[in-house]
Amino acid sequence: MYTPGFNQIADRAVLIEAMQAYSFAILFGPQSTPEAAAPLAATHLPLVVKDEGPHGLLEGHFARANRHWQALAGRETLAVFSGPHSYVSPALYADPLSVPTWNYIAVHAYGTLELVEDEAGKEALLAGLIRAHEPAFAEKWRAMPGDFRRSMLAGIVGFRIAIERIEGKFKLSQNRDEAERSNVYATHAAGTDDQQALAAWMKRLEM
Repeated sequence: MYTPGFNQIADRAVLIEAMQAYSFAILFGPQSTPEAAAPLAATHLPLVVKDEGPHGLLEGHFARANRHWQALAGRETLAVFSGPHSYVSPALYADPLSVPTWNYIAVHAYGTLELVEDEAGKEALLAGLIRAHEPAFAEKWRAMPGDFRRSMLAGIVGFRIAIERIEGKFKLSQNRDEAERSNVYATHAAGTDDQQALAAWMKRLEM
């Protein structure tokens, strides 16, 4: 990811926080196998981001029918987390010879994808997703007939990715002077949901 120095975020806690906040990610990697070449592919998935290991741990599952899991198993995979983004008008800058730009947050996490195919392991992965998004559903899931739960589990393939390398790009007008950053912050703080989220990150990171 192209990231000028002033946009780089290396703080582990901030990167974990961002991945957890924007956890619907895209997994990129080859659709091919060592025996058969094919174009790259991408799969959109909700992930659970755990604060474990040097850079964090990602957990999720594929639909078994999505054969991308077969190509990614045991291979380096890129998970892209996209945060809020917004147009920035040059009217917010003092210099009349300014052009528009776009502010945004993105985190790229790389690691080897390891499959989780046993029923107990997949149950644990689902429990993590339920806790993250609808804790009250856990009891209903456990109360469903065993045959139904097993059939649902048979239709998925779980995975974990221990993050080995991570890049964080928070493009938040760091290259502008204080007055212009204040203009961007004020406009975003009064704007759309994405703009307000970017303003909150500017304040959070004291920009």
